[in-house]
Amino acid sequence: MSQLDALRDVVAAFDAAGIEHWLFGGWAVDFHAGTMTREHGDLDLGIWLDDMPRIGEVLAAGGWIDLHDPDVDGGKAFGRGAVRLELTYLYRDADGETYTPLLDGTRGRWTDQALADEVGELDGVRCRVVSLASMLWMKEPGRRNDPEEAEKDAADYEVLRGLQQRRDPAPPLSSR
Repeated sequence: MSQLDALRDVVAAFDAAGIEHWLFGGWAVDFHAGTMTREHGDLDLGIWLDDMPRIGEVLAAGGWIDLHDPDVDGGKAFGRGAVRLELTYLYRDADGETYTPLLDGTRGRWTDQALADEVGELDGVRCRVVSLASMLWMKEPGRRNDPEEAEKDAADYEVLRGLQQRRDPAPPLSSR
């Protein structure tokens, strides 16, 4: 089973259960672009931490197993066959700020517009995606120290910038 097929199944199961979710990471770049731009190691979804008990049940019913991966900070990893699904916890504090609670007690920040109602489609799969503006912020060069991750982010950033420029073209120069 491909990652895209697995995503189709997870999105359908989460939608049927009324579980909000947002695709981010490399697949979100592809969903914004409407085409696959590179290979991906996993699927990344943001989910509300409070939904986790229901999510565990929904995923188990779909054949997903908890990978008990200690290296996943701020979320949980599941696997089904060769497909890895990483869920990142979202939490909203009393001031309305959305963040991911990290193991060291700090917060992984999400921008205010990240969880907009943007929907992307790729090969017939529709999914709510983290906003284009937030994806640009997440993929901005210099955010990650790992050279392999930084290289993927740089390529993703260029794809996203091209999309942004098409959506928000520069105003024509005035001719005075």
